[in-house]
Amino acid sequence: MAVTVGVLSDTRRRTLEAVCDTFAPSLQVDEETDETLREFYARSASDLGVPAQIEGLLAQTALPEEIEAFGQLLDGFAAQDFAALPLPARTELVHAVAASSPEAKFGVRQLRALTFLFFYGLPDEAGHNPNWDAIGYPGPLSPPPSPEQAPKTIAIESVSGESATLVADACVVGSGAGGGVMAAELTRGGRSVVVLEMGQYRNEADFKQLELPGYMELYLGGGLAASEDGSIAILAGSTLGGGTVVNYMNCIRTPQQIREEWAAMGVEGIDQPGYEQHIDSVWQRLGVNDTATSQNRTHRKMIEACETLGYPHRPLTRNADTSCEDPRTCGYCYAGCQTGCKQSTMKTFLQDAADAGARFVVGARAERILTEDGRATGVQALVTHEDGSTTTLTVQAPTVVLAAGAIESPALLLRSGIGGPAAGKHLRLHPASLVAGVYEQPIEGWIGQIQSALSDEFKHCEGEHGFLIEATTVAPCIVAMSMPWEDGAAHKQLLAKLPYVAPFISVARDHGEGEVVIDDHGRAVTRWSFGDEVDARLFSRAMVELAKLQRAAGAKEILTFFQRPLLRWREGEDFDAFLTEIESGSLQANDIAAFTAHQMGSCRMGTDPADSVANGRGELHDTKGVWIGDGSAFPTAPGVNPMISIMSLAHSTAANILRGGRG
Repeated sequence: MAVTVGVLSDTRRRTLEAVCDTFAPSLQVDEETDETLREFYARSASDLGVPAQIEGLLAQTALPEEIEAFGQLLDGFAAQDFAALPLPARTELVHAVAASSPEAKFGVRQLRALTFLFFYGLPDEAGHNPNWDAIGYPGPLSPPPSPEQAPKTIAIESVSGESATLVADACVVGSGAGGGVMAAELTRGGRSVVVLEMGQYRNEADFKQLELPGYMELYLGGGLAASEDGSIAILAGSTLGGGTVVNYMNCIRTPQQIREEWAAMGVEGIDQPGYEQHIDSVWQRLGVNDTATSQNRTHRKMIEACETLGYPHRPLTRNADTSCEDPRTCGYCYAGCQTGCKQSTMKTFLQDAADAGARFVVGARAERILTEDGRATGVQALVTHEDGSTTTLTVQAPTVVLAAGAIESPALLLRSGIGGPAAGKHLRLHPASLVAGVYEQPIEGWIGQIQSALSDEFKHCEGEHGFLIEATTVAPCIVAMSMPWEDGAAHKQLLAKLPYVAPFISVARDHGEGEVVIDDHGRAVTRWSFGDEVDARLFSRAMVELAKLQRAAGAKEILTFFQRPLLRWREGEDFDAFLTEIESGSLQANDIAAFTAHQMGSCRMGTDPADSVANGRGELHDTKGVWIGDGSAFPTAPGVNPMISIMSLAHSTAANILRGGRG
C-alpha cells in the first residue's frame, strides 16, 4: 500500500511509531537462536514502515473527525512522554490506557490490530513478508493466472461526467448471494436490469493469495469492519459477487424447522413442498457436490476429536467445480479462488445475467432509493472512478431490489426514509468463537480446503438454539490481530507456533438481536453485544466444547481468544480448572475476539409492518416496487451457513416480482 499524505502532527507521528513498536518491538534473544528467528525478534513495526502505512490508511479512508479522535488517543500516550519510556514501561502504559475507558480499550485494540495487519501482512515487491520465514508461513503458493488466461467476462457499464442516467425495468443494489440470483432471474424473465455494486470487479487474475490485499480489495471496510463498540468483528464481502467470492463454499439447505418458523412469521410458501424448486434450482446452478470434499490436517484433527467423543460429523457439500479445484491452494480462498473452482455468483448467476443483457456498474455506492407517491422510481448512487473522481448516477427503474447485505441494505433504507420502524432492527449475526489447538506435529492449516466438515452435536443445546462445530484456515494477519497481547515478546512467541496451530470454530444460532443505524454521514453503524443471556451462554459453552475437542484431538496447548489475561492450557495442567476459567471469562466488548461472517435479518419479512420491513412476498410494506433480496430478509437466524437460504429465498422473491407481486 502506498503512503500518500501525512495527517498526523510530528508529535502524534512519533507517538504512533512508539506504540506500534510496543506491540511489535525489537527484541534481543539468545545468540544460539536460529538466525531467521533472531531477525524476526529484532524486527520492529517501524522497521517495516508500519506506522506510515497506518497513517496512509487514515488519510485514504477516515473522516477528519475520525483522524482527530485517533490523534487524541495518541495524545493520551504522549502526555505520559510515551516515546521516551523503556519497553516494559510502554507495555504497562498501553494496558493502563486500554483499561481507562471502554472507548480507549476499543481504540487501543484497533491500533493493535492495524499494527499486526501490516506487520504480518504487508508484502514486499516480490509478494513476500520478511516475518513469514520465522513463523513458518510460506505466503502465496502459486501466482495468479494472467488476464489472458482468466479474462473478465462480465461487461462493466461505463459512466462518466458529473452526472449520468441509466434506465431499466429493475435496479438491483448488490451482487452477492441474493443480488446475483435476483439479477439472473429477473433478466431471464425478460426484465432489463442494472446491477449496482459498491466494490470492484476482480477475478482470478487479481487473486494473489495475499491476506492484506485480499481484505482491502474484497471485504467491507477492508476487512476491518466491526460493531460500534468492538464487540464483534464483521466479515462481509464487498466486490462483484459479494460474499460468495470470499466465503468457504459451505452449502446447507434451509432446515425444515426454520422454514416452518419463517412461514409462521409470514413468509409465503416457504414451508410448502413447492419451495423445494427454488432450493433445487440454486443447488443445481452452483453445482453443489461432495465428491471432491477432502480433509486437511485441521479437519482431520476435528474429525478425530468428534469420533473420540462420540459426536456426529459429516463432510460438507460445496459449490466447487471439481474439474479445476486444487485443494493444495484452497486454504487461501478467503482472498479469492485463483483456480476459479469456487462457483460464486460471479461465475454463475451474474454471468448468466450479463450474458442475457444485464448491465453492471461497479464502485457504485447507492445513496438513496428514489420514490414518488409511495412507489419506487429508481436509485441514486455515487460512482467512484479509479482516479478518485465521482459521477452521480441515477438509475430510473420502477423495481428496486435491495441486496447489499444486512449491514448496507438497512442503511440504504434509512438514508431513503422508507422501510418503516423495523428497518435496521432484528439484526442476527451467527456469532462465531474460536479456540486454537497447538500440536506436536505441523498442521500447516493454510493447506487444503478451507472448510470441509462439520458437527451439529450442539445445534439444539438451548432449545431451538445452539451452535455448529466447524474449522477454518490459518493466516498470519487474522491470527495475530485476534490473539491476546500481553507483551511483544509473548505475542511473537505465539506467532512462531503458527504451523502447529489448528483452529476450531463455532457458529451459533443467535437468540438475541442487534441493529443497524446510520451516523451523521449516512454510514451504516452496527450495534450488537452479548447482552442476551442465551447468546452469552451459547458462546461460552461453545468455547468449552471446542477446548474439549482440541484436547481429544491431542493438542499439547490450547489457546482461547480472551484478550487479557492470556487464557490457555498446556498439557499436564488442570483441564477442568481451565474450562471453569473459560466459563467465567468476560464477554464484554473487546475482552474476547468474536466474529461474524453471516449478517441477516435487518430488513426482515413478515406480516406486521411494526416489526417487519417487507411482506411475505418480499416487497416493502410501505413502498411499492422495493423488494428485499438478501439475507436481511430472514425473519430469524437460520443457524446454518446461510448462502443457500439467501439464494433460494431470492429465487422465490424474484418469481414474485415476475408475477407482478402477487403471491
